[in-house]
Amino acid sequence: MNQSLLGVHLRLLGMACLWGASWPWGRMAAQVIPPITASAIRFSIASIALLIWLYYADNFKTARSLTSKQWLGLLATGFTGIFAYSACFLTALQWTPSGKASAVIALNPAITLVFAALLFKEKLNKSILLGIGLAVFGSLFAISQGHPLAFFSGSVGLGEYLLLGCVLAWGGYTLLGRVLLKGIDALTATTFASVLGAILLLIAGGLTEGIQAWEAALHSTWSVKFALIMMALGSTTLAYSWYFDGVKALGAGNASAYIALVPVFGISISAIFLNEPLHHSLLIGAPLAILGMVIMHWGQSH
Repeated sequence: MNQSLLGVHLRLLGMACLWGASWPWGRMAAQVIPPITASAIRFSIASIALLIWLYYADNFKTARSLTSKQWLGLLATGFTGIFAYSACFLTALQWTPSGKASAVIALNPAITLVFAALLFKEKLNKSILLGIGLAVFGSLFAISQGHPLAFFSGSVGLGEYLLLGCVLAWGGYTLLGRVLLKGIDALTATTFASVLGAILLLIAGGLTEGIQAWEAALHSTWSVKFALIMMALGSTTLAYSWYFDGVKALGAGNASAYIALVPVFGISISAIFLNEPLHHSLLIGAPLAILGMVIMHWGQSH
């Protein structure tokens, strides 16, 4: 492997680490700052960084040529992928350990593939179906502490249901983006979806959580402020930058395969820095979910 490709793979590894770390960072913030305001702060900081990046990439010309339909698409993806996802994400982390919650990542590609098959008639081969089954079972097993059927009996907590809300929001973001954002490059789409999502979060936070939420953020410890900044600049801006580099160099399929490592980092970092216990359901369910993601990726490329 030459030096440039080695650098790409190392950056993708760093991306998976930063996305995994967003779960314990989110858990730290959610214990102190109301979730919608915390999400608004995160994406306001990220939006500023992305706008600066967009400016230096000379992509504002693309923004000026966007159609009204494309702006509606950006608003729809901002609502689903930024507003709804992040509100469910940080609200869930008020009650749910971050290591356990990070196992839900495996459900994102599984649910997206299922809806893509239903809506766009995409073919699902045996490998993809096996991968979906393992990812769904493994994720539900991990986040329900070994009782996946509890989701259907209503005996799991609000945090677990909100994690499934994250999955549905991300699936909607992905599928809406596919339909409505044709002709928009990834950086421009990510930037303006983040800006619009941040505006929605600021409005919702002001209406539901009020000035007290901002006071809680202002008076939070430096470790909580650091967690919010790292989610904004690390898990959003820098991680997306590395992901785009990987897509350019390796293709979307190969770059997205690194997402299978996100729960590994999420669980490990949560155990090391937050002293979260490794429940046996996590040690069984998370590897099954990761294996399911790997099989899904393999099935899509064959």
